[in-house]
Parts: sequence; C-alpha cells; structure tokens
Amino acid sequence: MGGGPAGLYFGILMKRADPSHQVVVYERNRLGDTFGFGVVFSDATLGKLQTADPETYQRITEAFAHWDDIDIHYRGQVVTSTGHGFSGLSRMTLLEILAARARELGVELHFEHEVTDFEALKQDADLVFAADGVNSRVREQYAQHFKPVVDMRPNRFIWLGTTFPFQAFTFYFKANDHGMFRVHAYRYEEGNSTFIVECTEDTWRAAGLDTATEADSVAYCEQLFAKELDGHRLIANRSIWRQFPNITCGAWSFENVVLVGDAVHTAHFSIGSGTKLAMEDAIDLAEALASTSSVQAGLQAYEAGRKAEVASLQRAAQVSLEWFEQTERYMNLAPLQFAFTLLTRSMRITHENLQVRDPALMDKVDRWFHEESQRALGEPPAVKVPPPMFNRFGLRELTLPNRVVVSPMCMYSAEDGTVNDFHLVHLGSRAMGGAGLVITEMTDVSADGRITPGCAGMYADHHVGAWRRITEFVHRYTEAKIGMQLAHAGRKGATYRPWEARPDAPLPADEAWPLIAASAIPYLPGSQAPRAMDDADMDRVVSDFVHAAEMADAAGFDMLELHCAHGYLLATFISPLTNQRTDAYGGSLENRMRFPLRVFSAVRAVWPADKPISVRISATDWHPDGLDGEDAVDVARLLYAAGADIIDVSTGQTDPGSKPRYGRLYQTPFSERIRLSLGRPTMTVGAITSYADVNSILAAGRADLAVLARAHLFDPYWTRHAAYEQDVPPAWPDQYKAISRFNFRFK
Repeated sequence: MGGGPAGLYFGILMKRADPSHQVVVYERNRLGDTFGFGVVFSDATLGKLQTADPETYQRITEAFAHWDDIDIHYRGQVVTSTGHGFSGLSRMTLLEILAARARELGVELHFEHEVTDFEALKQDADLVFAADGVNSRVREQYAQHFKPVVDMRPNRFIWLGTTFPFQAFTFYFKANDHGMFRVHAYRYEEGNSTFIVECTEDTWRAAGLDTATEADSVAYCEQLFAKELDGHRLIANRSIWRQFPNITCGAWSFENVVLVGDAVHTAHFSIGSGTKLAMEDAIDLAEALASTSSVQAGLQAYEAGRKAEVASLQRAAQVSLEWFEQTERYMNLAPLQFAFTLLTRSMRITHENLQVRDPALMDKVDRWFHEESQRALGEPPAVKVPPPMFNRFGLRELTLPNRVVVSPMCMYSAEDGTVNDFHLVHLGSRAMGGAGLVITEMTDVSADGRITPGCAGMYADHHVGAWRRITEFVHRYTEAKIGMQLAHAGRKGATYRPWEARPDAPLPADEAWPLIAASAIPYLPGSQAPRAMDDADMDRVVSDFVHAAEMADAAGFDMLELHCAHGYLLATFISPLTNQRTDAYGGSLENRMRFPLRVFSAVRAVWPADKPISVRISATDWHPDGLDGEDAVDVARLLYAAGADIIDVSTGQTDPGSKPRYGRLYQTPFSERIRLSLGRPTMTVGAITSYADVNSILAAGRADLAVLARAHLFDPYWTRHAAYEQDVPPAWPDQYKAISRFNFRFK
C-alpha cells in the first residue's frame, strides 16, 4: 500500500529477486500527484541503492542535479563550505523512474485506488507492505499493535518551489518585524529548486500566516526574500503551513502487515533523509525476506536488524530539528562559529569530518577559535594554531593548559575516607596523560555522607595529608591542574560497593549509617528511608562543606566542584521529584534552590578568591514530573549569580523511574542551552569518545570544557594520544623526553 518511493522500490526488489512473486501496488492518488518538489540524496548514501538494483540507480543518477557546496547566509555574510556531495532530483521524476522500472519487471500498479478493507487485504496477501505515509491509515487501524507515538513539533514550515537556480545547498536566516525565518533551499533539476520556509509558531502568528491563504503565504515569502530570489517567483504545490510530525512505533509489524518509511518513522527534512530511509527500508526488508524461511521470520529479522540504525538516524534528526526550532538562540554567534554550529548540528558531522571535506574553512574556524581564546587570556595569538581542544582556558586566576577534563569517577577504594596509593596512581596517571584538569572522584564531606564504605572523604584531619600527596605529584610532574568534587550522598548513601552486589543495594542495618535528604523518600523500594532534614541537619551539613573546602585548600587543590547532581543530597532539594517539603526549602524552584545556594555561598566565602568553583547539576531528570532543560537554565542562573565560575552540565540519576535518551553526546545540548542562554561558561560530559567530538563541541560553542570519564579509564594518556594524532607537540615531562624519538605504531 502506497505508491511512493518505498512502495514502488520494494516492488522492484521483490520482482527482481524472484519474478514469480506477485506484487501489487495500490496508490490512492494519480502517479503525477505528489506533495513537494525535490528530494535529496547525499553521495555517502547512494551505495546501498546501487547494489540493490543497478538499473534503477543508473536512471536516478542520470537525472541528478549535483552540488558540493553549502552556502550559509547569516548577518549579511555568506559562509561557504565545500566537499559535502549532495544530489537532488524532482520527486515526480523519481516516481516516474520507479514506476517505469516496476512495470518492466511485472509489478502491478493501481493508481487512484483507495484500499478500505484492510482485513480482506491481509487475508488475501502473504505480506501487506504499508508505505502509506505520515498519515498512515494502516498504522491507525492497528494502532494497538504498532503502538505509535506522534509528536507534532512546534515550528511551522511551508514547502515551496522556485525557478531560482541555486548553485549550492543554501540556508537563509532572515528577520523582520514579525520574527526570524529560516530557509532550506536547493536545486533539484535544471530551472527548478526547492524553497522551504520555516519559523517558530510565535513568528508565524505574528506575521498573520496562521490565517493566510496559500496565495497570501506565497506573496509574504516572496516579499520577504525578494532580494534573495532576484526576480524569480515562488511556486506553490499544496503548500500549506505544516508542523513536522516526529513518528516512532513500538512495533513495526503485526501478523503479516509491516509499516515502512514515514508510516513507521520520520526524520526531519533538515537532514534530508526521509526518502533515503524509506528506500533503505525496502532494501533491508527485501533482503530479510530473501534470507529467511517465512514471512514472519523475515519481518522479525528486518525489525531486529533495521531498528537500531533508524533510531540512530532519528536521534541525529531530532537534534537537527531542535537546532532549527531554537535557531534564535544562535543568532549572537560570530559568522564562522554559527556556520560551524549549523554544519555540525546533528553531531554526525564533526570537526574532523570537516577537516577532510573543507580544510580551508576549518583553518579559518580554528584560527578564529584560537584568537578568541587568546583574547580572553589577554595574550596574542600564536603563529601555528592548535585544534580547539588544545587552546588554554582561564577561570579566575587559574589557567588550564587545554580543554580536556578527567571527569569525577568514584573508585570505591578508600579506607574510612582516606585515599591511598591506588588514588595516587589513578589520578596521577591521568594528569601525566595530558588532561588539562583532573577532578577527583566524588569526595564526601562527612562519614555519613558517603555512598559506600569505600568512598573518598575530606572530613578527618589526616585526609588533608593523603590528598596533598596527590596534588603535589600532579603539580610537580605535570602541567595539569587538579580539582576536588565535594558532595554528600544523601538518600543514595550506605550501599555496597558496585562490584559487591546489585547497583545501589543497601548495606545491612548493622553496617549502614542513618541517611538524610530533602524529603523522607527512599531511592529504591528496598532502600533505607532517609530522614527529612531539619534546621540542625542543615547547619551541620553547611559546616561540613565549609570544613571540607578549607581542608581542600590546605591540601593544595586548584579548584573545587560542588556536586548538586545525580540525586545526591543537594540534588534532592533541587528536583521536585525528591523535594516534597512545605517549608521555605520546598515548592518553587527558588525555594528548592535555597539550601544548595546556602551551601555554595558558605563554601565560596572560605575558598580563596583567586580559585574557581564549578557546580555539577543534572540539567534534566528525564522524567515528566522532574526538572527539564528550561529549569536547568534557571538553576544555572541562580548559581552564576551566587558566584559559580562554570557549570558542569550532566543529567539524570535522580529517580530510578527516569528514562534517559542515551546516545552520542546526549547531554551536550543541555550544556549548549545554558551557555548560549546565559552567556557563561559550561562543561559538558557524557558519551564523548573521540577528539573529533571534543573539537566539535568547543568550536561550536556548546561548552568551554569537555569532560571525559570512561575514555580516561580506557586510556589514561588519551589527551597525549589525541595530540599525537593531530600533530600537536605534547609537553612531555623531562623523564619522558626520550619518547620524542619513538616511532608510534598503534596497530
């Protein structure tokens, strides 16, 4: 069902695989009735089509309009990036090619045929291939089985055409009295181009486009972009203002019915993958059916093999979609940084990718970033410009040699809070490994503030000497700086070490200690219930944090981090999931922040004025009733106002019922939101695995420092290896200078 690209292509592939297959395509519209104008393929995605059916591939590529460049029109400037390799063609031409090929192979095509009896079709066919689009009636008919989720996004867009001959994939960002409009435009054949206009709902309403006719909308856009169109007209084709539907489905098949293409999953048009996804669905399903013994086995194999790939692309499309929903946030960026942010918005293209595609542009981006970094330090730029991650960064009087941070990672190897040789080697090796800043594991300010009996502490007098042994090593033998993360476990305390039992398993009563929290809510059903803190508890905790900060200074730490994240004590005040208080410390966000701010202010008062303090927060609880990204901006605003120098932006771990959306760099958008909304520095952490990721984050302005945990567990010398790979001479200690004559071979 559905005579679009997916339905026609699946028919081609099935008949090509076995001419005895009877394949019938039903389409409610005529062949020439199509919404939109052109479709886009990137060069990188065409290989699969070539292998599946070379004849169709040849006909499609012969009709292509090809370009390598992307032009970004922003604040009166045009930034051009080359090496991208895109091709476009008319959607109508694509359908005609596919229909002709299908007929050649014996596929039965029935246009202007509305299927109304789905059950009868199910009974008659071995397989019902439902490619009936975003408004799929098949999906609706069997919704209880497919479990669809349709998220109508807030931005409005209108799909238009024009005769303007774009020579590159073109983005316009243009504001008028009503708001800011963004345009996605590209040529798909000689003399014809696609011209998509997008804006926020507020702008759409302010411009009166919510009540405009199609002709009114065309006239408005023609007038707004008259200079850019240079006398060419805009063309309508069922061009109404729409909202993009983000569609996912819990199941892709039911009995002998399978959903394909936009019927089962959508990807925002800003990454140009809708048609590609649909046709690749057809390829994978045809291959699964050919390699299994039954339709059911084929459907299971198809879903098992295809779902993860589609989910990854949908995550990238979601990030890209959100970038265009929030474009106003980026309008104060310098043109080069704005262009880089746009090009890397989905996070599938990185600084390293662009170095290969367009080295000239990346030289400009890197030089701009270096000059800005040096300007902030009050120093002139160097002749040879390093990649972004090897630029220095200053906080108060502290200057970090680079932008790489070793994340706090609990090791659970202390004895009564006292760190030992393990911690010296663990932290010392990461500092020797080249990171600019090493932050200790979560270090608890009292014995009853520990997560486990093995957690590090800063509450007994002898702790100072144990920690000083580590800071002196770092300062004597490395260029790294070292910070201490201070915390109190709250309701997540008194548990086994992770390797001794299931995660967060409580200690037996005779080994545990009493717990406190904002409210008397246990972390897990079997966890010890904490006591809701009273005034005396608050006074004691503030005193413990102050004492720990004073000891951290005595131990020689360069920086402090206050842990207000991950469901620990201070975080239980901030999140509405864990704070049910009815006094001055509960209710509004300002009230919930009252105690964390009290702790911070007390610590800041005793911590030396020339040394910085960061604060780690959970920017979202990943829970419908918890904190969200907008709340995080308000939390950060209050912390900055209290004197925080930088916010370390993490997420979640507040409530076991949360549902994080994991993925590469999945927490970075929260850091970017805070940084750009407030104009203050941030650190980002979470699923950062490569130096390409780090350089991309920094150059795009998504954070000022990149915090890596598991990468540093895997490779303590991660930063030095990244320097080697990027031809940056690392500053080896004297004892290691012989390495300069060593020929590296990692394979």
